[in-house]
Amino acid sequence: MKYVLVTGGVVSGLGKGVTASSIGLLLQACGLRVTSIKIDPYLNTDAGTMSPFEHGEVFVLDDGGEVDLDLGNYERFLDSTLTRDNNITTGKIYQSVIDKERKGDYLGRTVQVVPHITDAIQEWIERVANVPVDGKEGPPDVCVIELGGTIGDIESMPFIEALGQFSYKVGPGNFCLVHVSLVPVLSVVGEQKTKPTQHSVRGLRSLGLTPNILACRSTKALEENVKTKLSQFCHVPEVNIVTLYDVPNIWHVPLLLRDQKAHEAILKELNLLSNAVKPDLAEWTARTKIYDTLQDPVRIAMVGKYTGLTDSYLSVLKALLHASVACHKKLAIEWVAASDLEEITAQEAPDVHKAAWDLLKGADGILVPGGFGDRGVQGKILATKYARENQIPFLGICLGMQLAVVEFARSILGFHDANSTEFEPETSSPCVIFMPEGSTTHMGGTMRLGSRRTYFQVADCKSAKLYGNAKFVDERHRHRYEVNPDMIPEIEKAGLSFVGKDETGRRMEVVELPTHPYFVGAQFHPEFKSRPGKPSALFLGLIAAASGCLESVLQTGGKVNKISKNGVANGTAVGKVHQNGNMYSNGNGLHH
Repeated sequence: MKYVLVTGGVVSGLGKGVTASSIGLLLQACGLRVTSIKIDPYLNTDAGTMSPFEHGEVFVLDDGGEVDLDLGNYERFLDSTLTRDNNITTGKIYQSVIDKERKGDYLGRTVQVVPHITDAIQEWIERVANVPVDGKEGPPDVCVIELGGTIGDIESMPFIEALGQFSYKVGPGNFCLVHVSLVPVLSVVGEQKTKPTQHSVRGLRSLGLTPNILACRSTKALEENVKTKLSQFCHVPEVNIVTLYDVPNIWHVPLLLRDQKAHEAILKELNLLSNAVKPDLAEWTARTKIYDTLQDPVRIAMVGKYTGLTDSYLSVLKALLHASVACHKKLAIEWVAASDLEEITAQEAPDVHKAAWDLLKGADGILVPGGFGDRGVQGKILATKYARENQIPFLGICLGMQLAVVEFARSILGFHDANSTEFEPETSSPCVIFMPEGSTTHMGGTMRLGSRRTYFQVADCKSAKLYGNAKFVDERHRHRYEVNPDMIPEIEKAGLSFVGKDETGRRMEVVELPTHPYFVGAQFHPEFKSRPGKPSALFLGLIAAASGCLESVLQTGGKVNKISKNGVANGTAVGKVHQNGNMYSNGNGLHH
């Protein structure tokens, strides 16, 4: 087994996750089988109880693991299916060591960070690295490990020590360290400064790890004299220093690495040059070219609670992007804070209220994503009502679907106090109820989580057609409340159709309004399985409906033509470059 470790220095948020994903994709394009591990040094056992404001979205895996959003990047770039064990946290490691100590596995010895914690980390990495994630038999060839945080953080010290021991244990030729560091440009002098990277590498070396490759984040490509200086002071050959300069979108990063022959440097360090082929990224390049040249906009209003932090909806954004590129549309997200749509805002801040409604009314489609808590719920209901009454394409996910049912019960059935028991426990019309196997006392890992099967009840519904006329689909869940099955007959009689249910027929999974151009709600989270080359079916439906081409997509069973190597798809040639650079980057061009 070969290992590539990606670390970060100077500051956080440099794009280590995207760099690790891009390295994995590049090695995959060289014909190697790749798996990924993300190390998060925080004490939480998983990301499940963290606020999206704290750490971005919680990404959910097939096995129900609630993990860091970087694992979403790995799955999207590598088209792989990871497990909860591919995300290591300090909490998980300490928990496993304490459990062993309680069972008496250490036979009376004093349990310490070194060697017990560090050994547990190494054993975890070796075990998980050998598990295939690409659906094929046998272990992968390379494991890309990303160490979260920044070199020098107190909380990551046990991992640094463990990885230092590990690099010695597996030996030269089996371990390659890629250090991502910042090379800032001071606006006063306009010069690329190497000192932060020098200090970062010195700190890394003092901790027992020596970088083989430097990936330097900068606004522009590194100048030759800067590379020479870095090579001299960091003891890294010039050919092993690559620049990750700002790009319009993150799909460029694997191409940046390839153009600077980063794969050759990594393969050489891992003694894999003879095993690899020339990287084939033709389809990836063509898709990136199309993305850069899209001009015809499709406007989607995202009505949510965490609109101040786009990472809170990262997978939803990516799923919308994949679908819009497939439909040859330039995605424009209109962020609408749900609470701004409510009547109380109209009284307190009328300008804010009007601006929010103007954005909503100017959109081609409306999306209400999942969420927790009652803030903004009324605003989401109002947005759903507007979409339903005005024939605007609509997609509701998880809470978004539940509120679509609540809104329908209020407006069409006349149940004015219809609600979810999450927000109004005493409601006389409980449209959404707490599910039986949930826990009312524990927060972590107690939801309906992971991949579950949905069976389509209506063969010719839009959702089934978008999924290629499938009888059933497997999608990922993350919720505690569900549509009340006792109210289904009455709601369906009024015209809202529950076209997807679980195997018992008691759990509502997909809802549609047959008389509407596209009004779909899903209890599951389809965004988690969307891929650049395989957009999520329900997101594709939303974008196609908002673009006026839903019928043609439905006729092809939800399939979009594969992008050919010359950058042509669906018979449409690539147009002139036009890029909204600030939608998918936060200024550094590499962030999610």
